[in-house]
Amino acid sequence: MKKTFGVIGLGRFGYHVVKTLTEADVEVIAIDKDPDKVKKVSEFVTHAYVADALDEKALEESGVFTSDVVIVSIGQNIEASILVTVLLINRGVKEVVAKAINPLHGEVLNRLGVKRVVYPEMEIAVKLARSLLIGGMLEEIPFAPGYSIFEIKAPKKLSGKTLKDLDLRRNYGITVLAIKRGDSVIVNPSAKDRIEEEDILLVLGSEENVTSMSE
Repeated sequence: MKKTFGVIGLGRFGYHVVKTLTEADVEVIAIDKDPDKVKKVSEFVTHAYVADALDEKALEESGVFTSDVVIVSIGQNIEASILVTVLLINRGVKEVVAKAINPLHGEVLNRLGVKRVVYPEMEIAVKLARSLLIGGMLEEIPFAPGYSIFEIKAPKKLSGKTLKDLDLRRNYGITVLAIKRGDSVIVNPSAKDRIEEEDILLVLGSEENVTSMSE
């Protein structure tokens, strides 16, 4: 049985969430009070409804309360975001993910019981800044406090050397999890594996250490 997702609020963030989920071939219920936004997603989404997010009866009719996950993607209206979140939790939605526009908004959502709060604008800004600080960074996945998994272009100073020669764990506190070379991937590379120019590295470490290695 397909997993069902509800998305309330179809601004830029909500639109892309709906589109990505739909492409993954899951059932999606998209809701917004703006008919134009609903029409835009109705071409590819499973179910699209024009409804006020605070209209409990309309939400009931949409079936969103029975979704496995509901994403609250309401824009600048913090009050509406909070009220809809309370309504979803009170109606027994299994998992609620909510967009926040600032830390205080996020703290309120956490206190209401939202386990995952996202800050799209803040996260994009932080990611951009880090990509500028860490040369060649392509992606970052937070792993534990102070540590992330980074996908980076291999720094030129590493090119032509084996992992044994570089001893990145001792010198930088970094563990190389995989090396991508063209279409091939070396998972859990050995000390004998050599880093070549144009390689993409998947590494585990702190931002400070990865930045130091990339300089």
